[in-house]
Amino acid sequence: MTRRLPSLFAEWREDVNCVFDRDPAARTRFEVLTTYPGLHAILIHRISHRLWRRGFFYAARFLAFLVRLWTNIDIHPGATIGRRFFIDHGAGVVIGETAEIGDDVTLYHGVTLGGTSWNKGKRHPTLGDGVLVGAGAKILGPITLGDNVRVGANSVVVKDVPANRTVVGIPGRIVQSRDRATVNPKRPDLDHNNIPDVVNQTISEMMTRIESLEKLVAAMRRPENDSRYIVRTVGNMRGQRI
Repeated sequence: MTRRLPSLFAEWREDVNCVFDRDPAARTRFEVLTTYPGLHAILIHRISHRLWRRGFFYAARFLAFLVRLWTNIDIHPGATIGRRFFIDHGAGVVIGETAEIGDDVTLYHGVTLGGTSWNKGKRHPTLGDGVLVGAGAKILGPITLGDNVRVGANSVVVKDVPANRTVVGIPGRIVQSRDRATVNPKRPDLDHNNIPDVVNQTISEMMTRIESLEKLVAAMRRPENDSRYIVRTVGNMRGQRI
């Protein structure tokens, strides 16, 4: 994902403003600028990424290291991050070197955009515009999540996800299409309680199937004192025709 960077101050201004769109707890700019570690991490990443692109690799890595100590958010300076990026709460977020993130993306605490290979080259995820990733979710490998994808909390995603889908579970499975939904990336859908429970649905389907099989077996049974049934069964077992 090759993109032309806007001016640093323009990016910073958008990063600050988007907090008010996505966090109802935000009240003043002073409060946001001084108490939001996710904002601190992305503001400094804008600088370290520019250093990285210009070949100042150690300076970029050292700056990212200092930010990690300060915010508990680990963003590699090589990661490409789009505009109006928001990390809510922030603690434990990890973003790898070759990760590519679109515009208007929201991550919650504990999210990992990690790699699955020790080989150099593209090994981290690509997130489209308007993606929302719930707390604790892991997105691993050089996979692509399309625009407006929503990832449920604690999910582990290891395969590509088309645009406008909801993914939950370990490993992540598509459980919902959002093609007809009205998507507003500035105010992402936070109703995580409405995401289907895949495990509960599977267990419920299994219980229904077991009940139907039990009824079928019960209907095929004969009373134990039915001599004709017993003789017929014994005869069949001996290969005799009754």
